[in-house]
Amino acid sequence: MINNEIINELEQYREQIAGDMIEMSKIPAINPRMNGQGEYKRFQWIINFLEKRNIPYKLIQVPDSAVEEKVRLNVVVTINGTEDTKKTLWLIAHVDTVNAGDLECWNTDPQNPQRKGDRIYGLGVEDNSQAVISGLYTCAILFEKKVQAKCNIGFVFGSDEETGSQYGLHALLEENIFGSQDEAIVPDGGSPDGSFIEIAEKSMVWLKFTVTGKQAHASMPHLGANACSAGMHLGVQLEDMLKKEFTSHDDLFNPPYSTFELTQKLANVDSPNIMPGKDAFFIDMRILPEFKVDQVVKRIDEMIKLFTNSHKGIEVSYEFTNRVDAPTPTSSESEVVQKLMESLKESGIDNGYYGGIGGGTCGAILRARNIPTVVWSHLDELAHQPNEYVIISNIIKDIKIFLLTIQKY
Repeated sequence: MINNEIINELEQYREQIAGDMIEMSKIPAINPRMNGQGEYKRFQWIINFLEKRNIPYKLIQVPDSAVEEKVRLNVVVTINGTEDTKKTLWLIAHVDTVNAGDLECWNTDPQNPQRKGDRIYGLGVEDNSQAVISGLYTCAILFEKKVQAKCNIGFVFGSDEETGSQYGLHALLEENIFGSQDEAIVPDGGSPDGSFIEIAEKSMVWLKFTVTGKQAHASMPHLGANACSAGMHLGVQLEDMLKKEFTSHDDLFNPPYSTFELTQKLANVDSPNIMPGKDAFFIDMRILPEFKVDQVVKRIDEMIKLFTNSHKGIEVSYEFTNRVDAPTPTSSESEVVQKLMESLKESGIDNGYYGGIGGGTCGAILRARNIPTVVWSHLDELAHQPNEYVIISNIIKDIKIFLLTIQKY
């Protein structure tokens, strides 16, 4: 049983938590499809953390030729329940990070975490190392205190969330790790005061457009077809059209509308006096559930047809590099939402509320399998930003809420 003594002892872990956050975050874990080497070495640190405490775990390896080790790792820990062993409450964290982006925008070395008071600055410390550390310590405390709930309590430390979870959560679903009665908490989003419980996500789509023309010298444009110029015009036209036509609002979400943003543009030629024959760019789309992804794509197809008809020598193709269609939201009446809300109130958070976000967590993957899932934690929403930081006190607050919630199961 989790009692007040266990909760009151959490502060004693502060320095150990801070030290482990720094030590783990020094180990690169950039997703290989974001020009990184993957999470393998960081998983060795996580495995060592568990083995030092004699915590049994299951290691699931997924083949991936993109990394040196040729496998991506996932670690699962399960604490059996005392009564209902067909049900598991899961805490799920991902180990991979994005890359640092423009290093000029960082005030510290992103791969060498720096502590400043109650904050630790570094790449991925909030997204999602905060969840990894809070999950590990919640797990360790349950084992140390020999605490069991009525149902099973499970912990997942997964790979590949940043580029779709093919080698992480999707692979675990294929391994039948999850049961039909399970529920999950995913600490991969939230709010500074811990009041926000995410129960819904928009569809998330990354479309890569490839524009093909004919390369020529920039001084002789009539001899070619400028793929760069065509791509720029097409991208702006697509973005403007999508924002104009898909304008509905849903106050469950923040922001309460669909978003369509031109983002990444790939390198084309190596010289400013070459007119490119090929150009590529991306649009990030977060689409309200009332619109089907196919409905949006149909309008894109129509615009591409009009565009290529009016641009001689230009061809356009596209591919999905990421697609998660919005699943049915988690019911606000589900057990995991109600028990988490109770835990917030017990911790003095009286303004708890639930809503939706633009998508991008593995919560959507679980909801698509009818597993009630909430995304929750204390954080300042600094994911993928320069000067990302984690607040040590937030980790302790998260562990407290996890323990209070587990107590209710």
